[in-house]
Amino acid sequence: MKALYCIPNLNQISSYIDFSQKYNAGFEYNDFFLPSVLDDEELVSQLINSYTSLNRDCSEDTLHGVFFDVCVHSCDSLIYKASDYRIHQSMNIASRLGVKKVIFHTNQIPNFKLQSYLDGWVDSNEQYWRKLLKEYADMEVYIENMFDLDSSLIVQLAKRMKDEPRFGICLDIAHAFISDESIESWCNSVLPYVRHVHINDNNGIEDSHTPVGSASIPWSVYNNFMDSFASDAKPSVLIEVRGYEALEKSVEYMMQNHMYPFP
Repeated sequence: MKALYCIPNLNQISSYIDFSQKYNAGFEYNDFFLPSVLDDEELVSQLINSYTSLNRDCSEDTLHGVFFDVCVHSCDSLIYKASDYRIHQSMNIASRLGVKKVIFHTNQIPNFKLQSYLDGWVDSNEQYWRKLLKEYADMEVYIENMFDLDSSLIVQLAKRMKDEPRFGICLDIAHAFISDESIESWCNSVLPYVRHVHINDNNGIEDSHTPVGSASIPWSVYNNFMDSFASDAKPSVLIEVRGYEALEKSVEYMMQNHMYPFP
């Protein structure tokens, strides 16, 4: 897997291809998680054809799967079926692109502290993702913290799934920063299970996706976290910002501050 990832935009695709070649970066496709896109099969095919026509190797790319209202742990059979349908759409789109790694969110309900819900979330997610990985035997799934108040549930799930090498955690640093748990604690808790990392900046209140180094996140924590991994076992990193200018600003800051994967 590549060390660095960016989110391509077809309207500026030449810039993103140049970025990919300059930094040996992969693409993480963000075109396919909106319900309005998924409901338009013709548009999905057009987007897939646009990317596959670029004649670049997509096998190390990643895809951000669906997350709006997706709830595989729901006790409502209709909600579960809709969630399962959308997730299969994501996996099938990834297959059509030639992508092997797909990211989904935890989508747990914050502040719902009923123990039966918490236990059910872990049980249901374990069952679901094991079943899905059997169905897609050549693909990997990474679960990303969304607006989880702390790391407890995602870590419990990862511990349950530690025997499955195609499952891991995608740590979103910015999401962790607006949670009730410190970034330091998040990093320590999830470290054994992290395969992929999302980074951008915010003010500690809103998930604003501003350039790295432009707001309030203490990036020394990120540096210490990445230094905790062996040199050949560091997770990949997506600079998850809005637009090419924000991507360039992030890279400039990361290079100046020697942030992985920059020397």
